[in-house]
Amino acid sequence: MNLDTAFESERKRLTGVAYRMLGRWSEAEDAVQDAYLRWQAADHAAIETPAAWLTTVTVRLCLDRIRRAKASREVYVGPWLPEPILTMEGGERREAEMESFADDLSLGLMVVLERLGPEERAAFILREAFDSSYAEIASALGKNEAAVRQLVSRARERVRAERPRFRAAPDAHQRLMNEFLSAVAANDTSRLVAMMTSDVRFASDGGGKAPAALRIVDSPAEVARLMLHLAGAKGGPQAIRFVTVNGVPSVWFRDGQGFETVAQLDVDGDKICAIYIVRNPEKLAHLKLH
Repeated sequence: MNLDTAFESERKRLTGVAYRMLGRWSEAEDAVQDAYLRWQAADHAAIETPAAWLTTVTVRLCLDRIRRAKASREVYVGPWLPEPILTMEGGERREAEMESFADDLSLGLMVVLERLGPEERAAFILREAFDSSYAEIASALGKNEAAVRQLVSRARERVRAERPRFRAAPDAHQRLMNEFLSAVAANDTSRLVAMMTSDVRFASDGGGKAPAALRIVDSPAEVARLMLHLAGAKGGPQAIRFVTVNGVPSVWFRDGQGFETVAQLDVDGDKICAIYIVRNPEKLAHLKLH
């Protein structure tokens, strides 16, 4: 197997790791390309397991990017949400590296991962999404196995505490999305409120480049008002499509001002526990849905 073939056989997995760590598909691709350049320059006779070596390099490159991005995140305008990606279930993109991810790649999980410390995030992702051994993770992070087990354990507790207790099946999720959009179309505030948990969270990412709420909203009545305002702005949606984003039924629309929006519901049982709205044009341009 030549060097390029060996690397390409790992590219999809490495990009999946990098996307989960960075929250941006474009940055993930850049990090993997940097890993490729290091692979080309490496002493391959000294590399016993190419997959493990490439994982270590990619993880460390991502950790460096996370640390460099900290300052820009601190001055980001409004809530920061991950860059959504179209997944195969929706049929919109068919590149080989997009074929599959771990079971939960939702924006809700990505938001929780973003709140973990960088090394916690890396350890959790490698263990839970890619089934890496503790020894492999320890090598990637430059830690001992006991420390890695602690990182994974803490991350699991955080994720378990912050994710829905009862995940909805895709068809149930789609039905709730349809009911939600029907209530929005009917301008029915009370119906919308009844569909939400009492501690529902609404996060809207415009990045200062598109109109969006500048704080997390956690009142069902206020969330309902925001959704009705968003849906009715400038004459309402001029184009709308159902899409599968990060493995979850979602909706994309373009308003009268030309702003695009991707909306995804986080569902706990039969109730909406969070709504994620991505409007930052920089995070939606790669979707090419208009």
